Amino acid sequence: MNKGKTPIVIAIAAVSGGGKTTITKLLNQKLHNSKPLFFDDYDFNGPDDIVVWVDKGGDPNEWDLTPLIKDLQALLTEPIEYIVIDFPFSYKHYQVSKFINFSIFIDTPLDIALARRVTRDFMDSSTEDILSDMDNYISRGRRAYLNMLKTIKPNTDFVVDGTLQVTEVVDTIFDNLKKVTS
Repeated sequence: MNKGKTPIVIAIAAVSGGGKTTITKLLNQKLHNSKPLFFDDYDFNGPDDIVVWVDKGGDPNEWDLTPLIKDLQALLTEPIEYIVIDFPFSYKHYQVSKFINFSIFIDTPLDIALARRVTRDFMDSSTEDILSDMDNYISRGRRAYLNMLKTIKPNTDFVVDGTLQVTEVVDTIFDNLKKVTS
């Protein structure tokens, strides 16, 4: 147990479909005395159009992450060892970055991330909806993915290969965490 110590906050970043949620869940299970937070569980005030936001510089600080921050602050007072956050902005959101102890980027090739996202988000959709999303990705959305590779990936503590099996990704992260927390 983590008597009197502040929990270690681990941020997991990746592009959409890159594995953030899956790895956060599995890493949380592997770590003893840990709790997760998931970015997608919140309804944040942020940009209306992600691609326009990216084209204007994509500043993560334009997102009001108050609900996440409140939950994070509450968890920091609990007698736990780790908090694992599925968090796409890593250290780039100034209000959240001050809580993060270790940030990981899952470097998943964009084609794999796109295939995962379409499989996840369009399982019950029409072919027309899927094709429309593909057109949007080609004409607009890919820029957001590329922006993340330029801005978030270099601002993490550790980059893990997103083509590895999920158990290998979690084991790699776990081994690196042991090195930095020992």
